[in-house]
Amino acid sequence: MGLEIERKFLVDPSLWKRVRPAKGHKMIQGYIFKSVERTVRVRLRDHCGYLTIKGETKGATRAEFEYEIPATEAQEMLDTFCDRLIDKVRFEIEVDGKTWEVDEFFSPQKGLLLAEIELNHESEAFTRPEWVKEEVTGQPEYYNSNMI
Repeated sequence: MGLEIERKFLVDPSLWKRVRPAKGHKMIQGYIFKSVERTVRVRLRDHCGYLTIKGETKGATRAEFEYEIPATEAQEMLDTFCDRLIDKVRFEIEVDGKTWEVDEFFSPQKGLLLAEIELNHESEAFTRPEWVKEEVTGQPEYYNSNMI
């Protein structure tokens, strides 16, 4: 079984500006199905499509299965099955051997900055950069699936 162990944090906009990489990945995503127990998401990242199935989050862990699909099919699924979409740019920044993913949202929550770090286990130690602020792991309003 694929597992995702992820912690989420809010980002300080002024501190983020100082370290923000020049290039990010444009993402459009929508949800074909969402419940507390599972979600089915379709995403366009730059020019690649992805279909992702995630299970219920327990702590910072959940089952996750992701498959690359043709971009044309991803676009068709977004157009056919998704009433509302998330539009964001994802930046990746390396800190002490771990990759932080920072999402800058354009919709539905314009201006929201969320940082995520994937871990090997929930209690794994990691360096928290100065631009990473309040932890929001487990707060439903910060799940992408609940934003739309």
